[in-house]
Amino acid sequence: MLPYLDDDPGREGLERTPTRVDKALRFLTSGYAADIPKIVNEALYTVEYDEMVIVKDIEFFSLCEHHLLPFFGKIHVAYLPTNKVIGLSKIPRIIDAFARRLQIQERLTQQIAHTIQEAIEPQGVGVICEARHFCMMMRGVEKQHSGAVTSAMLGAFRERKETRDEFLALVNHRLNGS
Repeated sequence: MLPYLDDDPGREGLERTPTRVDKALRFLTSGYAADIPKIVNEALYTVEYDEMVIVKDIEFFSLCEHHLLPFFGKIHVAYLPTNKVIGLSKIPRIIDAFARRLQIQERLTQQIAHTIQEAIEPQGVGVICEARHFCMMMRGVEKQHSGAVTSAMLGAFRERKETRDEFLALVNHRLNGS
């Protein structure tokens, strides 16, 4: 690729670039090797709790499958347990497993929701993904302040407006006034 760009791949700053790019791409796409059941790792706990569980503001980075440019943002996940909860740290790990693949935001959002639904069979799952895309910021329309929001609402989050509204209100609520 470097000779194609009319640059000297032998110059000091580029000598190790192919190796660095290879290493970076392997890390950024390491989600393909992720074993979701192993990530969940039996961190499922039986508990009598039927109120909403939310993990919000989970940062992520991914690569757009169309341009191989980054997109990044925050994901908010909620579920209504039936009789199981999942270890809180497992939710960001699930997000990373899917974000570290060539992705589109819509699919990423759905994959997270369906994985949690399958793992704990809750009454419902809600996922909101807010992201900024370099493919829109650096090229194309070049809109640096634009963002995209996607959601996946399953079960009670899709069927009951009150549940969905509670989720949205709690995601928008800032702790400690921040």
